[in-house]
Amino acid sequence: MNQRPIMPKDLRHYRWISQPVISLNGQVAYVEQTIDQDKNEYNTQIRGISLDGDEDIALSDGTKDSSPAWSPDGTQLTFIRSVDGGKGLWTLHSDQKEPIMLISPARKILSYIWSPNGQYIAFTSKVRPEDQQKKADVQQEPAPVLRGKVFERTTPKAEGAGWWDGQYSHLFVYEIKSGEITQVTSGLWNISAPAWSPDSQQLSFISKQVEDEELDADLLYFTDVYSIRLGESDLFKVTDSSLAISQFSYSSDGQQLILIASDREYGSGSHNSLYAVPVHRGIPRPIAPQLDMQIGNAALGDMKSAGASASPISDAHHPERGVYVLGTHNGNVDVYRIQEDGACQSVTGADEKDVYQYTLTPDGSSLVIAALTAEHPGELYRVNIDSGEMFRLTRRNDEFMAELAVNAPVRVEFTSSDGWPLQGWLATPAIRDTDGKLPLVLQIHGGPHAMYTGTYSHEMQTLVAQGYAVLWINPRGSMGYGQEFARACRGDFAGGDYRDLMEAVDYALATYDFLDASRLGVAGGSYGGVMTNWIVAHTHRFKAAVTQRCISNWLSMYGTSDIGISYVEGVIGGNPAENAEFLWSRSPLAHAHHIETPLLIMHGEQDYRTPIAQAEELYTTLKRYGKKTKLIRYPGSNHTLLKSGKPSLRIDSFEQVNAWFNQYLGNEEGEQ
Repeated sequence: MNQRPIMPKDLRHYRWISQPVISLNGQVAYVEQTIDQDKNEYNTQIRGISLDGDEDIALSDGTKDSSPAWSPDGTQLTFIRSVDGGKGLWTLHSDQKEPIMLISPARKILSYIWSPNGQYIAFTSKVRPEDQQKKADVQQEPAPVLRGKVFERTTPKAEGAGWWDGQYSHLFVYEIKSGEITQVTSGLWNISAPAWSPDSQQLSFISKQVEDEELDADLLYFTDVYSIRLGESDLFKVTDSSLAISQFSYSSDGQQLILIASDREYGSGSHNSLYAVPVHRGIPRPIAPQLDMQIGNAALGDMKSAGASASPISDAHHPERGVYVLGTHNGNVDVYRIQEDGACQSVTGADEKDVYQYTLTPDGSSLVIAALTAEHPGELYRVNIDSGEMFRLTRRNDEFMAELAVNAPVRVEFTSSDGWPLQGWLATPAIRDTDGKLPLVLQIHGGPHAMYTGTYSHEMQTLVAQGYAVLWINPRGSMGYGQEFARACRGDFAGGDYRDLMEAVDYALATYDFLDASRLGVAGGSYGGVMTNWIVAHTHRFKAAVTQRCISNWLSMYGTSDIGISYVEGVIGGNPAENAEFLWSRSPLAHAHHIETPLLIMHGEQDYRTPIAQAEELYTTLKRYGKKTKLIRYPGSNHTLLKSGKPSLRIDSFEQVNAWFNQYLGNEEGEQ
């Protein structure tokens, strides 16, 4: 079969694989996301496959089904189904063909988990405080009354959720036998990530609860684990408010909680580490404190349809093996086994890989992982714990991918002028004129505390298919290369990180003689967007640039972003009241009148992380000074436009980028 270049519209044909769970008899249930072209939306369905890779079949009959979980005895498969604007819980018995609703969609379930004894399901849902709820219940208005929305909290909005609606997420328990639902927690705080104790008698969860009224919860970054005994009403706090806990689980013997948490010594640039704390309360104790690795998945990409798996995982059959966690290291994300004595070993090898979800087989012999590789979108793989042998289970993308010419990248490694080892990737078209030189586009990731990998990306592939060489690297500030590297950009924005990016271009041009130094492009989103703005304001070597969901003005970013206070004070270093001159000097907008590079500005209208005013301020200034620029606004889109936005808008964004570079880099390949 003749393979063809990858086009933006090919996004419609991928199948995104996620959320694997394994039953006692070895059946793997997982979620497959596809695109409905007619409705311009995503569909999700539960599918099942054996651990041998046989009988890959649909298990659910809906188009908005997710979050599968097997009952402890393996006889029921439960899942969340979105319907009528809500999310309810359905179950499919092994001896039935049609699923049965357990919990109404009106509950709007956020997450759920089976008790180990199979008698209960704990779930989270949003509710209003009791006093507000009672007031709303007795209010008898003949028609809706328009009133102003009142906010008193410091951060009343959040990316992806919008302005706060006055509700809090709380814990409920559904009893399987009676169908009775009991609300377990209540209060002016949220809970997340509920977990059952191994004996099913206790529930634990993550929450931030501030007892001192003088403290502002929105300005505090610690979170704690709280627990409650089944049938009781009093919570008890397990941890000591010294850590920002993101995930946790019970040890296999039920005596400890294993935490993934950050001490936030370097704010958002601090590594997540592994801790243990007694289940009854105590001071968290570091596990493997010498390990200089980011625990969790910090890799960015556009081919993952769900967040990273809950972690860590303990093996009740082999407690001596320690716990399994995701680790971000050296341009890859793998599953690592970490033991009490600090020993750490990768279970999933060292090839180019982004493992974004994983689970353990009931007997503890294997992992099932969802992973991206260099040449392929995400699929499920079975990995033998002892040998590391990897066997591919699903092949949902194989037929479509066989049509496409995938241009896998090669690793690029060099040392910066001040001694930092730097790593990245260069992708080039497989077929090119050997006598001609290729234009080069530098791509810059967001964060900055994130990481690029060398795995499959539709965004990168569509650009390479236009005839461009594409370079992406992990400059200082990126995760995956140690704590000192991750913190290195904080307080030094547009310093060492800027030099890393420019030196990466210099290295590529000096190393690969087929690159054309006269036709350079640069692009990036979020942090990559602000760096793109800074670069073209300080050098004219790039002939075209694209900035997406960018930042242009640190002064206005401070008060309009949902993370404005922490980001500007933490990463840049200051606030408008005390450091206005410094923040303005580090704002690309202050230097925008120097920009000569044609700059395409792209932004989602519902972006609360980097509000669209950042794009508008830059665009207005460029137009005022007669610069070559274009602003594209994407309606109904937030900061995750390129990863989970409306399919048609994602495709349009890729097409717009290609057209802009083709226009200003004069690429004959792309213009055909």
